Amino acid sequence: MSSLVWTTTPDNAKALLRATEETFIDSLNAALWDDSQKDGFTKRALDTFSSALSFIKPEGSTFRQLPPHIVGVDKKSRAAFPLGLGHAVDYVATRAALIGDAAHRVHPLAGQGVNLGFGDVVCLRDVLSRSRQDGCDLGDLAHLLEYETLRQRHVIPTMAVVDGLNRLYGTSFSPLVLLRSLGLRASDACKPIKDYIVAHGSKAT
Repeated sequence: MSSLVWTTTPDNAKALLRATEETFIDSLNAALWDDSQKDGFTKRALDTFSSALSFIKPEGSTFRQLPPHIVGVDKKSRAAFPLGLGHAVDYVATRAALIGDAAHRVHPLAGQGVNLGFGDVVCLRDVLSRSRQDGCDLGDLAHLLEYETLRQRHVIPTMAVVDGLNRLYGTSFSPLVLLRSLGLRASDACKPIKDYIVAHGSKAT
């Protein structure tokens, strides 16, 4: 059992919502497995790059994880909503603080929206705890601004990366597709880079 986010065009999203369960599953498996739309030059370049990686770093560099085969979906579990990117100029005011989607909204990629929201909660809790320990008014803007500063330092770069990935995956321009694919393949093969990306994306604060 798992959840899946399928980014597609508005018209295709409407058609997928109207489709029967059988048709929807067939369309989903086709999207996961069909290689007919892939660019031949990009595929050959990736194969060459993978061979070079295998020569430089034999262990683990040739592993390829195959996509799953979907056999069923829960009834009434399909839903569609428009992708969006939004960010509040100010997270705080006197005796008020925005958290989660009220402060920032990102594309549903890799669960970063919920991670950022969890980070807001943890950071605001810590700031309010310190304010209480110092005997200060919890709603004092001077203390709430610390929360805003700390969170924006983390949220804004994360939003920029997520939006960049969304735009990068939304293009079929061959040179960009090639650069994107080579970058992902290289990042996956380089453990320090991969560990940094995973750590940044998964940490709450």
